[in-house]
Amino acid sequence: MSFRVVRSSKFRHVYGQSLKREQCYDNIRVSKSSWDSTFCAVNPKFLAIIVESAGGGAFIVLPHNKVGRIAADHPLVGGHKGPVLDIAWCPHNDNVIASGSEDCVVKVWQIPDGGLSRTLTEPVVDLVFHQRRVGLVLWHPSALNVLLTAGSDNQVVIWNVGTGEILVHIDSHPDIVYSACFNWDGSKLVTTCKDKKIRIYDPRSAELESEAMCHEGSKATRAIFLRHGLIFTTGFNRSSERQYSLRAPDALNEPIVMVELDTSNGVMFPLYDADTNLIYLCGKGDSVIRYFEVTPEPPFVHYINTFQTPDPQRGIGLMPKRGCDVTTCEIAKFYRLNNNGLCQVISMTVPRKSDLFQEDLYPDTLAEDAAITAEEWIAGKDADPLTFSLKDRVSIVQGGYVSSSGNNSLSVSKKANILNKASASRGGGGGGLASGNHSSANNNESNDGGAPAAIFSEKDHRNILDEIRKLKAIIVKQENRIRALEAKVNAAAGDETDARNSNKNGSGQAAAATSAAAAAAESSHASESANDHAAPASTAGNAHEED
Repeated sequence: MSFRVVRSSKFRHVYGQSLKREQCYDNIRVSKSSWDSTFCAVNPKFLAIIVESAGGGAFIVLPHNKVGRIAADHPLVGGHKGPVLDIAWCPHNDNVIASGSEDCVVKVWQIPDGGLSRTLTEPVVDLVFHQRRVGLVLWHPSALNVLLTAGSDNQVVIWNVGTGEILVHIDSHPDIVYSACFNWDGSKLVTTCKDKKIRIYDPRSAELESEAMCHEGSKATRAIFLRHGLIFTTGFNRSSERQYSLRAPDALNEPIVMVELDTSNGVMFPLYDADTNLIYLCGKGDSVIRYFEVTPEPPFVHYINTFQTPDPQRGIGLMPKRGCDVTTCEIAKFYRLNNNGLCQVISMTVPRKSDLFQEDLYPDTLAEDAAITAEEWIAGKDADPLTFSLKDRVSIVQGGYVSSSGNNSLSVSKKANILNKASASRGGGGGGLASGNHSSANNNESNDGGAPAAIFSEKDHRNILDEIRKLKAIIVKQENRIRALEAKVNAAAGDETDARNSNKNGSGQAAAATSAAAAAAESSHASESANDHAAPASTAGNAHEED
């Protein structure tokens, strides 16, 4: 007699349900870029989606309560000169997001509580180093302000965002880096490359520890570290069939599991839930979400179920466990982008009859606080991410956890770097690692008002003082010249006034003389007339006397 034993698991009946359309986000112009990215990032406060934008690159940031149809003129985050390719929320500050773009620049933004009221164009810091487009941004899981970026120039750079400087530079990849992922405590880094290989690095020393062939297909591959140290990868075989594998870091050449799924062109993005050891496979262009459970017993990766939707997906984002609603036994929440502009919200729940907090479904999850600083991490200290219990700190406000660190802001302080002296004397020129770091610092000093990034010698100070004295002498000379010109102008104006006054007096005297002459002529004419009249009378009298 034979019988089949059903595997015991509390996640065998994970149930996916899409929210109503009025509870989703509509009228979003999702980016049409062909870059293999999820185009979506979400945290307990905001939803960020890369959108199609004219005249550069932009992404939209929406608070979770702003559901429904989004206005076409909604404010954007738009400071890039090229299309945005990847975005990632900081795990230790729900108001900070990083973005990589085709303009070769990585920008870090501070989003105000409540969302944007106007288009945001001024980032907190610009990270300038890459020579080609930046298609990958990734935050460190436990160290504060540590950001990894990878570009099409085959370079991987780890930054300290708090100072704007480069911590580590990895330049051993021969081709484009498809993906990167830190392990649980951030002490190891796994990458996949276009040369079909998977590599494990020490992220502090940039030392390559091991490498192996990942998947034989030429299309993009993805690799993630699981919580207990194993590596999960997705890719294609030579027949373009999609497959996934599970590997141990010390035996990359020998996969523990290698399984073919189907035949499709879409790249599969593995989204990992470390609390439940569930992996969700979301393919670009697929209309399904497959989810698996990773266990210590064979076959190690157990297929659970598939969530089916009618529309193909263009991008997808996974909400951190802090944003899930524990009262409905929600263990995951997806934000799925469709080609028609709809961002569909999908809730994954485990049905339970009790309304009490289910401790077996919600072990301690990642907190929003950082375990160590960037300086401690680069100095060699490792620490697991801080965790907390959702039972103690959960509040049901619009169906999820509300961050207690809402008013934290990212502050960037520039450190003095003596290497900047050389680049400053060359007018900002120079290449290599130092010049990329310095250009970033110089770009940000004007915005952030940080301390000067160069150390000046006594000779430099003397040169500067001499230049200031020369400028003062030029200014004094110009002031004297201006005063002399003003005096000439005033003198010329006085001469004109005197000439006008003299002309006015001369014309008055001439008029008086003319009037006097006219009066004299009139009087003379009158006397002559009187004489003419008197002459006949005297003649007549004389004649009368003679008679």
